Amino acid sequence: MSAIASKAMFAVGRLVQCHATLVYTQTLKAAPCFLFVRHRTTKHWNPKWKKLRKEKVMKVKLPNFNQKPEDMTPEEQRSMMRERGLERPRVWNERPIYLSCTGGIFEPYVPPEGDGKFSAISTTGAKQKVEFVQKKGSSIMAVRKMRNYEEELNLKTFAEDAREIYIKAHEALNVKNKLELRQLVTERAYPEMLHNTHNKTIHWKFIQSLEPSRVVQARCTEVITKDNVFGQLTVRFHTQQVLAVYDRFGRLLHGSEFVTKDVIEYIVFEKHLSNQYGIWRLHDKIIPTWMPPKEPSRKTFVSKVGPIDPDEVNAVQTSA
Repeated sequence: MSAIASKAMFAVGRLVQCHATLVYTQTLKAAPCFLFVRHRTTKHWNPKWKKLRKEKVMKVKLPNFNQKPEDMTPEEQRSMMRERGLERPRVWNERPIYLSCTGGIFEPYVPPEGDGKFSAISTTGAKQKVEFVQKKGSSIMAVRKMRNYEEELNLKTFAEDAREIYIKAHEALNVKNKLELRQLVTERAYPEMLHNTHNKTIHWKFIQSLEPSRVVQARCTEVITKDNVFGQLTVRFHTQQVLAVYDRFGRLLHGSEFVTKDVIEYIVFEKHLSNQYGIWRLHDKIIPTWMPPKEPSRKTFVSKVGPIDPDEVNAVQTSA
């Protein structure tokens, strides 16, 4: 080795090239030693941020978008949902809705003011008859539509049948026979009849009819679809009744068992005409606006017992 080359080796401690690093160790006593350290061109020379550089790129397994769930077996669907960490959706089963009754009265009948007080010969009674005839056209059309579903419908005989339904429903309420009451009244009238009857004793009795029952209005309506038809008949009752209500301690709250009262009521009966097994049931009661407010029931309270006088106790024991 020439002197110029040896001086160059002593001057340069480390040489870095493209593909290799030349490392020279300077020693005075030993011979010079050359070490070659190779580096990859695609790898960073500093491994400090190696983990973060690895996490910078995420490998995502893409699903097969051309695969349809209908072409997969239930087991394959279950395994695919489990692999993705998803919960298998439940099968949506729609339940049919059954409407056994309506939520109210289609066209409430408006009773004439002073009904039952004026005779047909008087001026007021004649006006009431004329108004009844004028509103009769809509009822005739409704009855004609009802006879398409119930051919044997007769308003005169129905008024008597409605009175029997009315009596049976109140007798079932009298003894609190809920099973029979559900067969005689609709689902709308059932909670209204049982309202505020808990822990109370009811004595109700039908005496007689002062006037023959008659149908004053008939209406039909379609619910949701044209084939789902409901019919309502409003019946006028003029009867004599006895009503007495007692609380749980046997104290009288309302009415009397010995006093009969004349009662005029307008009861609405409803039937699901589209249902082959539909029956006429008590649906609602019309209360006129001109009717005076009913008598409120008496309130009962627990009596407060005062301190007992020992002299009175001794007097009672002595007399006994």
